[in-house]
Amino acid sequence: MTELIVAAQPAELARAAAEWLGLEVTRAITERGSCSLALAGGRTPEPVYRELAAESSIDWKRVEVFFGDERAVPPDHPESNYRMVRLALLSRVPLSPGQVHRMEADRPDREAAAREYERLLPSRLDVLLLGMGPDGHTASLFPGSSTLDERHRLVLPVTGAKAPVERLTITPPVIEAARKVAVIAAGEDKAAMVARAIEGPVAPKAVPVQLARRGVWFLDRAAATRLAARRVAT
Repeated sequence: MTELIVAAQPAELARAAAEWLGLEVTRAITERGSCSLALAGGRTPEPVYRELAAESSIDWKRVEVFFGDERAVPPDHPESNYRMVRLALLSRVPLSPGQVHRMEADRPDREAAAREYERLLPSRLDVLLLGMGPDGHTASLFPGSSTLDERHRLVLPVTGAKAPVERLTITPPVIEAARKVAVIAAGEDKAAMVARAIEGPVAPKAVPVQLARRGVWFLDRAAATRLAARRVAT
C-alpha cells in the first residue's frame, strides 16, 4: 500500500525524505549489521542528500552506496548522477572509496559495465530511493522500453529519451526486491503522472514508476495537486 507524505514547503520535503532515509538506514544496520543504500540522481533529491549528510546518528561505516542509474558521462561531468551525489552527500560523510559503487556508464563497453555492476548488487537492497520524470520514468526505465520486461538481469545498458541518452539502469526485479522503497517528486509538471502512478490502473510498462507504488512517496504540494488522497508532512 502506498504511503503519501506531502510537504508544504521544499525544505520540509527534503527534511521529511532525509529523516525517513536516516531511520531506514539505521534500522537496516540494527537488524542486519549493514545497509545497502541505492540513490537516485536528478535535481529533486539533491537537497535531500544535503539534509542526510547532516544526520549525525547514521553509522556510515556500515553503509554501502549504490546507484539506480547513470548517464554515459565521466564522473566529474555536470550530468553525472555520481557527481551530484558526491558533492551533496558522499564528500560530507565518513565513507571510504570501497563503500561507494559508481555505475561506470562512461566505459566503452557498457554491457560489461552492466554485468559487473549487477554482480556488486546485493540480492535485496535494504533502501532504495527513486525519482520520477514527468513521463513516469524512474531510474532510466522509460515508458514502453523492453527493459521493463526484464526478469533476470539486474542492470542493463539503455538508451534514454533525452541527452545524454546512453545510460545504465537497474531493472524491475531490483525495485521489486528492495526491502524499503521511496519515491520523491516535486513540481506541477509531475502532478498528472503522480496521480496516474498512485491512483490509476496498474500498468508499469506505460508508467514505470508504478514499480515503486508500494513504497513511500514524498511529494511537494504542486506534485500532489491531482491526487484524491493527501497527507501533509509535519
